[in-house]
Amino acid sequence: MPRPLDIACLQLRPMPDMDAALDEALPLAKEAVAGGAQMLFLPEYCGGLCSDGPAVAPPSAPEGDHLFLTAMQAFAAENGVWINLGSIAVDGPDGRIINRGFMLTPQGHIAGRYDKIHLFDIQLSEDETYRESDRVDPGTCAVIHDTPLARVGHTICYDLRFAHLFRSLAQGGAEILACPAAFTAKTGAAHWHVLNRARAIETTRFVVSAAMTGPIPGGGETYGHSLIVDPWGTVLADGGAGPGVVAARIDLDMVAQTEARIPSLTNDADFARV
Repeated sequence: MPRPLDIACLQLRPMPDMDAALDEALPLAKEAVAGGAQMLFLPEYCGGLCSDGPAVAPPSAPEGDHLFLTAMQAFAAENGVWINLGSIAVDGPDGRIINRGFMLTPQGHIAGRYDKIHLFDIQLSEDETYRESDRVDPGTCAVIHDTPLARVGHTICYDLRFAHLFRSLAQGGAEILACPAAFTAKTGAAHWHVLNRARAIETTRFVVSAAMTGPIPGGGETYGHSLIVDPWGTVLADGGAGPGVVAARIDLDMVAQTEARIPSLTNDADFARV
């Protein structure tokens, strides 16, 4: 028997402060709910994103006083909708921040948290370097949000390159693998679509990746192209380059059906390590 679920990604532009981020997100959230979405997915650093040379410099606050989080909790409660809040910058110890995602219930409560494990420390060229770890403390634990609608594994952006994390979440029972992101324009053009499709195919799970799009205040540019990918690797929705709502109806029964056809999660074999 089909298990349909109407979902929507909010494709947002990086904003310099929380007020501007809310002005960007709330109208699209209202549009998504009006379109019938039961669960919303927001991008990485949806509460604001700036850069300071190679370091990220998003607006941050303590979790209990975070304007963007509080407003989205209120929106969830007012509209009776689940929200996967991709990530926001939360004040951490010693003046550092945590890149933390949340699952919000239709009552506005926090059902779960995920702190980004793999931080974006790369050098694309002599002129393009990123050092997320300069200001961010990494997480250490994989997280599955167990909701009445679906079990959602939470990852963030650079995590997409670590297939073992997605495999562990799928083997742990996740049906949807969320990867909110602020992928760079350069790496996005080269790798975004193939990595999302690969993670879906490898795990026989839905991959839902809400993405930032456009220039980052302070320098840099995000790729956009929020994606909803089914367990066979088919792209059901692609947000393109502009802000907007990216929606699809998915059938969660497809997870078990696809895994039965290609049971790669249970076909692991012992092998000699080199």
